[in-house]
Amino acid sequence: MNKFTILLIEDEKSICDFTSRTLSSHGYRVRCASTGREALSLASSLCPDIFLLDLGLPDMDGMEVIQQIRTWSNCPIIVVSARTQENDKVQALDAGADDYLTKPFGTSELMARIRTSLRHSVRLINGHNSTQHPYRAKNLEINFFKRIITIEGQPVHLTPIEYKIVAFLAQHSGKVMTYSAVMNNVWGPYAESDNKILRVNMANIRRKLEKNPAEPVYIFTEVGVGYRMAEDENTL
Repeated sequence: MNKFTILLIEDEKSICDFTSRTLSSHGYRVRCASTGREALSLASSLCPDIFLLDLGLPDMDGMEVIQQIRTWSNCPIIVVSARTQENDKVQALDAGADDYLTKPFGTSELMARIRTSLRHSVRLINGHNSTQHPYRAKNLEINFFKRIITIEGQPVHLTPIEYKIVAFLAQHSGKVMTYSAVMNNVWGPYAESDNKILRVNMANIRRKLEKNPAEPVYIFTEVGVGYRMAEDENTL
């Protein structure tokens, strides 16, 4: 079985050593870089399957690393950073990162985020479009071809806009989609930057999908950043 290769970009040696050992023990092949320039050089020669990136590098900001990688690679990038500001998360995700994990983090959470990102990447590489099979999570099912949503077999009636929001999140299930990404997909690139209309629609969606909208089980809010839909059980 071919191992997935992870490029770990982290300048703190103790964190790098611990994370590297953890990843290796879970069957991944790991290479490390302590600067942005070293990471970009290794990335082009190594062609890793996934990047784990700390934003606070000694020679350049991690945001620039994301932007440069995205000029030639679609491989998953998971930011692992001590920066906890919502704006940092939004900027990283909008720049092209696939996920954002705040330090300190648990090993099980890191492994779950890596598995989710790799599943999405493998489906893209193999040409598997998530719209070819229904999305299923718990009792919720979405048939993309027929544009039908059911819960426990009972149809849920959404407006066209509400359906587009839910379908977009379902097609990227397990990943945080920023407010701007959802807005651009549903209303187009010239949508107003104010996400009030999105929040109003999401409140209506939750009333229709969730038994208790205050404790959602299908669509989760990453406060100040965006939304994450429960992982499609077809990929677990």
